[in-house]
Amino acid sequence: MRGQELMTYVVYDITNDRARLKISEVCKDYGLDHIQYSVFSGPLDATRRNEMFTRLGDTLGNNEGKVMMLQLCEKDVAERREIVRMRPRD
Repeated sequence: MRGQELMTYVVYDITNDRARLKISEVCKDYGLDHIQYSVFSGPLDATRRNEMFTRLGDTLGNNEGKVMMLQLCEKDVAERREIVRMRPRD
């Protein structure tokens, strides 16, 4: 039985295109949604988060960059605020 799933965010800043693509593929492998250029999110339990974090570190390897993983409880997710503005279509 899996533990409690928390909304998990992965945020990264990686200059190498190939490494950045591989990191995004790891996020997709774990079922996270691509929500901004270098941000993915989705529900993961502690076991999957730890497994994914290890895999992200292995994937980044010796490439320059930063990968951050954040977990939010339901209350924090419910209280998130965002501003979205879309360009008008021609």
